[in-house]
Amino acid sequence: MRFIKYHGAGNDFIVVDAQATELAWSLLTPKLCDRHFGVGADGVILVAPSIGSAPKMRMFNPDGSEAEACGNGLRCFVKFALDHGLVNSDVFDVETIVGTRHVTALRDKHGSVNAAEVSMGVPRFEPAEIPALVPGQKGPVLGLAVSVSGRSVSVNLVSMGNPHAVTFISDDVASYPLGTVGPAMETHEVFPARVNFGVARVLGRGDIQARVWERGAGETLACGSAACAIAVAARLLGYCDREVSVHLPGGVLTVTLPEGDEDILLRGPVEQVFVGDWPDQHQRSIDYAVREEA
Repeated sequence: MRFIKYHGAGNDFIVVDAQATELAWSLLTPKLCDRHFGVGADGVILVAPSIGSAPKMRMFNPDGSEAEACGNGLRCFVKFALDHGLVNSDVFDVETIVGTRHVTALRDKHGSVNAAEVSMGVPRFEPAEIPALVPGQKGPVLGLAVSVSGRSVSVNLVSMGNPHAVTFISDDVASYPLGTVGPAMETHEVFPARVNFGVARVLGRGDIQARVWERGAGETLACGSAACAIAVAARLLGYCDREVSVHLPGGVLTVTLPEGDEDILLRGPVEQVFVGDWPDQHQRSIDYAVREEA
């Protein structure tokens, strides 16, 4: 199986053209993403069969679960689609499991796609839309106290098609115990579908420093949907303006927040890392396991 490895601000993905291939992706993805025994990645992106004119993207987390939204992965998909002739315009639509996303490729002086601006949908705030179990409370849910790892964490809840909990701190985010708090927050009983957890520090009206624990992936160098959720929460709390640069360990993502009920825009880099082939024997072992389970 031929694949291409990409990254967007250090958030890395294995992209596979699966338009004519149906495999047990939830079982194969953990093997592909393993950084010691596989290729190594924060997720697998598929070019999936589409019933319309727009190319379709699916994304699987390293634990095999399918993600609803992935901003960095969407930018990688944009580059793949253009570099491999799936589309013939730098402005096009992409079909995802949470709706159509409008994308614009950005090119360097040599004409190569090195960045993209992608629509990320409209944020949702009602607890049932997150989802979050906060009886009697309506959205937006701001300053919710959640007890994890022996501490009370004040979180702000946003759905970007996938669930996010954001906390703001006054110290450098590098010192935050994300490796302890992150997994406890992800699986907390308040979040029946688990949650992405972002810790952020406001540097100014247009700049926010952040780290993210991703549901199904752990800490990553960048997370596009989390950058959007962080910017949305900061705006609701009056911390930032409409355009925000979110500084993550892997790079900077720019979020543009609309005035009205329009899609949030996410802009950031994308780069191809390498091309490879996944050995057949790995897939045969998974096919055998699936038959045995059946």
